[in-house]
Amino acid sequence: MNSTMTKDNDLSTEKMLNKKTGSKMSFIIFWSLLIDLMAFTMILPLMPALMDHYQKTDPSDGLYQYFSSIINKFQVQVGAPDAANSVLFGGFLGSLFSFLQYVVSPLAGGLSDRYGRKPILLSCLIGIAVSYGLWAVSYNFAFFVIARIIGGLSKGNVSITMAIITDVSTASTRAAGMALVGIAFSMGFIIGPLIGAFIAKWAIFSGNMYWFVLPALFALFLSIVDIIFIFFFFEETLPKEKRAKSIAASLGHAMTYINIVSLFKFSAVQNLSQSGRESLIRLGLIYFVYLFLYSGLEFTLTFLTHYHFGFTPMHQGTMFFCIGLVMAVLQGGYVRRIATNKVKSAAFFGLLLIVPSYISVGAASTEILLYFGVFLYALSTAFVVPCLTTLASQFGGDDTKGTVLGVFRSLGALARALGPIVASVSFWTFGSRVTYLVGAIALLWPCYTLKKTKFKSE
Repeated sequence: MNSTMTKDNDLSTEKMLNKKTGSKMSFIIFWSLLIDLMAFTMILPLMPALMDHYQKTDPSDGLYQYFSSIINKFQVQVGAPDAANSVLFGGFLGSLFSFLQYVVSPLAGGLSDRYGRKPILLSCLIGIAVSYGLWAVSYNFAFFVIARIIGGLSKGNVSITMAIITDVSTASTRAAGMALVGIAFSMGFIIGPLIGAFIAKWAIFSGNMYWFVLPALFALFLSIVDIIFIFFFFEETLPKEKRAKSIAASLGHAMTYINIVSLFKFSAVQNLSQSGRESLIRLGLIYFVYLFLYSGLEFTLTFLTHYHFGFTPMHQGTMFFCIGLVMAVLQGGYVRRIATNKVKSAAFFGLLLIVPSYISVGAASTEILLYFGVFLYALSTAFVVPCLTTLASQFGGDDTKGTVLGVFRSLGALARALGPIVASVSFWTFGSRVTYLVGAIALLWPCYTLKKTKFKSE
């Protein structure tokens, strides 16, 4: 009996230690992700001004002018002004970055399954630091494009973060761990753009022609801090005995997240009923269409405010701060407390709000209407993705929920890879008003389809 009690005490002590270690690693990952996202989002309010900069300063034989010469004949046909080229180039870079992230995220996750989380996470963070270093010396457009490519190829750290949360949590504590990730995103998108805009404003005010160097150097500084922080404080969460035995098998599984046909069919998810799979496929399509339209219009928002309202990087940063603040307050105070049987209604409410939001922004001739549309946009954003993700998490057993959510995230990443370039081409060809109006009308389809789809909680 004493022996049994001793074993029980040992197991209890081990569980307590594992829980303490898991909590510690979760908070370390939270701070790492927050630092990374602050650096990552610094460029968001600067993008329109950066494209204008390269349009004016890139050499006549440079990459910007080369691309401009290719599209000139189409530009004459559609009547797009020269300034609109920067929207097109910005959209191309936004989609390229997201597409590379879409491809590399499952591969980074697969490599971390085989070699451990820490070395692959550090490799990603080093690549991100290199991209910021290149941005700091991007005195021509070609260097800036290379910096964005390296940044996109290194952005597998987010998927590894999700894997780490899974490593150190149980089914009952995983939601709390994922909530930390959501908080890091909200805080990053509140603080980062404002920091980037403030530093850029100071550099422009001081008369520095290459004003973007200071924001880039600060992003580089943050990324180096992140590397040092992870190197010294993060402890490996995937023991060798639990790692994938074969790199081929690990990467083969990762490829199911890249194969587009398999992705939309949720082929990686096993043991689903036919009706359950059909509902999940429909939900995945709703999520993809929403994020495809949303991300495209989201990306062009800074260009719209830049060209139609004369927003400076500081104005852009303040706008992102307000959007992030509204999202954080709602997600922290209300959205995370929504009852399971109310999640679908909340998602529908969010989807419905985005329609008048984009109509208001696209039609805005005054800043009052613009701010009203942006406020609706922030309200909608706070609801839609968390609620749709919660609906997806209802499918599958405890052993397949991670796969369901992994496929769901990959669908979102693919949508974000395609949305910016399509919206930017439309913005360049037809102008912002038509682009936003058509986008708003198209967003009615996810609303209608979600309303008609039945889920487990109903």
